[in-house]
Amino acid sequence: MDDIIKIEPNELRTEMQKLRAEGYDFMRSLTGMDWGEEGLGVVYHLEKTATGENKVIKAVTANREKAELPTVCDIWKGAEFNEREVYDYFGIRFVGHPDMRRLFLREDWIGHPLRKDYDESLNPLRMTNEEPVDTTQYMEVQHDGSVIEKRETIFDEDEYIINIGPQHPATHGVLRFRVSLEGEIIKKLDVHCGYIHRGIEKMCESLTYPQTLALTDRLDYLGAHQNRHALCMCIEKAMGVEVSERVQYIRTIMDELQRIDSHLLFFSCLCMDLGALTAFFYGFRDREKILDIFEATTGGRLIQNYNTIGGVQADIAPDFVQKVKDFIAYLRPTLKEYHEVFTGNVIAQERMKGVGVLSREDAISFGATGGTGRASGWACDTRKRHPYSMYGKVDFKEIVHTEGDSFARYMVRMEEIMESMNIIEQLIDNIPEGDNDNFISDYYYMTVELEVTKDINDNEMFADDYNNLQTLWTSVKVNKDGTYNKIKDYENVGSSSDNTHGNVHFEKGETKTITLYYLITDEEFENETLAIDFHYYGSPCKGTLAIVHEPEEN
Repeated sequence: MDDIIKIEPNELRTEMQKLRAEGYDFMRSLTGMDWGEEGLGVVYHLEKTATGENKVIKAVTANREKAELPTVCDIWKGAEFNEREVYDYFGIRFVGHPDMRRLFLREDWIGHPLRKDYDESLNPLRMTNEEPVDTTQYMEVQHDGSVIEKRETIFDEDEYIINIGPQHPATHGVLRFRVSLEGEIIKKLDVHCGYIHRGIEKMCESLTYPQTLALTDRLDYLGAHQNRHALCMCIEKAMGVEVSERVQYIRTIMDELQRIDSHLLFFSCLCMDLGALTAFFYGFRDREKILDIFEATTGGRLIQNYNTIGGVQADIAPDFVQKVKDFIAYLRPTLKEYHEVFTGNVIAQERMKGVGVLSREDAISFGATGGTGRASGWACDTRKRHPYSMYGKVDFKEIVHTEGDSFARYMVRMEEIMESMNIIEQLIDNIPEGDNDNFISDYYYMTVELEVTKDINDNEMFADDYNNLQTLWTSVKVNKDGTYNKIKDYENVGSSSDNTHGNVHFEKGETKTITLYYLITDEEFENETLAIDFHYYGSPCKGTLAIVHEPEEN
């Protein structure tokens, strides 16, 4: 883990401006924390995109009753919603932030649920609808150093306001946009998140490490392997567990198959929204072949539950290698049909070219990684910048376009399918042999090296059957103070952070996906975007910004 630099709240803004001037232009993560008696605060992960250098900043306020820190959302645009999230869950207000409303929870919610002193009984189940609020509050620093609270109106009475979402065709039920229209042009946009928020971070605080793995697949069924891979790597790093090369090969192949799965669904739904139903059927037909391969090995088609701490749940199916090779041989020529049917179509090009343009500088400031960043000329592929698993040993091209529009974002994903097949081809015939015929999860055979709690019965401690080994592992302790791990998800940079302090469960677990950063970019397109185009470049599978799959904890 990078060394943590602690900065006092009254110096934070000045120091952050200095870091930005030094070239730290990418804010990878902004994470709220409750350190108990030390106070409430934030951990910032910053990166200099020119060199890949990283810094971790910690800021703490000891005043729990009136927790305040200066905002950095005007330094890094991606901080805007992240600071609102921290306020929502921890009650830290950011001085100078233009909108200190809650982000995920209702405005009438009592308390802040990720604080250690939070009382769950204060919020019984509410069956009434939340009334929309058209004002926001912000805190402003006066010339004498005092801070006053002000309110500002979001929408005026004479504005024409409509909802986009949360009904399924627009945003898949996870969020809604309130937009002010002038004719067909979006003049103003207000995002409301959290419609299917299930509190996974809070759940992790009471689960053991192996138990948390079941939640990662459910963060996004199109990135199940990558999400679980990231959490396993985080825990393995904290425990000092070495993962076998065979496992590394299998994890990398599964991640790339999952990426193709995701991009095929993206292609299919985008085509459907633009009226190209033939292409829609092509994509779903071919995606089924990947799901069949997954099912033969993992038993699942969406929820995989495959990666485990130190290994994978089961060995690959006997015909896995041949089926993967057959699929790649089939898909290469089929992709040409995709482009003949859809990519070159004049309607598709007119609807995507020049629409939703995002500059490279804004992509970095917003933290819009993944295909969105690379379509804007930002070479941000984590597999290249911070190689993990087998990515440092395979040859593949990072797909980068410079136009920054919806068509470029589409092409990045389509070309990435080809690169994923190239990666798989380099690995599939070279998977190292395993030590046993079935389970290749190394941790089953490493339990004697790990510290466990003392409340395990002797018969469980030394049992050699599968169930008791699972019981043993639910009590494994992690002794390091914290780890941060990043991984390239199918669509973005996902990360997991782990602050453990020697516990058998997460003291504070944080999952970060790119969705929240993509939501902020939507505001960049105000005053220039047609409402109909917003649907296509702004929704997840039906557009190119991929914002629909709202993370459970972002």
